[in-house]
Order: sequence, then structure tokens, then C-alpha cells
Amino acid sequence: MKANKFATALASAILVMGVLVPAQAQDKKVDPTGTYIWTVPGRNGGPDRTNTLALKLDGNKLTGNLTAPGRGGQTTTSEIRDGKITGADVSFCVVRSFNDNTVTNKYSGTLAAGVIKGKMEFERDGEAQSRDWKAKLQQ
Repeated sequence: MKANKFATALASAILVMGVLVPAQAQDKKVDPTGTYIWTVPGRNGGPDRTNTLALKLDGNKLTGNLTAPGRGGQTTTSEIRDGKITGADVSFCVVRSFNDNTVTNKYSGTLAAGVIKGKMEFERDGEAQSRDWKAKLQQ
């Protein structure tokens, strides 16, 4: 009788562990901390433009900077805003100002194997537009 109770208790413990351990692994956040680089074609046939994104995860807060070529070839660095990570999904905004205009680019993507792949959304001439982006973690 004791062996039967032990076997039942052991089977229950194994079942509980089989359910809880995978659930905990799925809840674990990916750490996007690092420097990512991606290249986009230049405007009007100009040279390619390289973007550098430095991210840091601090608890639940995602912070960082985006450095990109600006108008006239000047490099600009902008702090990311509203940085979030949910599981492997990353999102943030970059706000830039020039010539009395403010432009907001909204980035979202999924981090897997050192690559963030997703969409960048923005508004141009009153129309919503988007582009794919794919940034690779630098070692």
C-alpha cells in the first residue's frame, strides 16, 4: 500500500514539474543588451547608410541610442523612447527634429539568434508607411 501511495505522489510531482518548468522557461525575457548594426540603401542612389543601435535592458526597462547618417552626411545620435521587451519582442520609438519638423519612427521586431527582425513605421506627407529592418548583434 505504501509503495502505491509513493508511486502516485511521484507521478504527481513529475506531472507538476513537467507543467511548471516549461511555463517558467517561456516567461523568461530575452536580453537584447548589445550593439546592433544594419544597412539601408542611400537616398536617390547615394551610398548605403549604416545604422547602429545600442540597447540596454535594465530590469523591465529598455533604453539605448540609435546612431544614423543624417542629412548632409552628418551622423546623428538619438535616444530611444518607450523601449519595451515582451518575451523576444522588442519595440521603441526614435524622435528626430530638423528644419522645425519632428519625425517619429516606431520600431518593432523579434530577437532571435542575435538578430532583431521587424518593421519600422513612420509618416511621410501625411501617409503611414513602413519598412522592414534587420539588425545583427555585433560581437
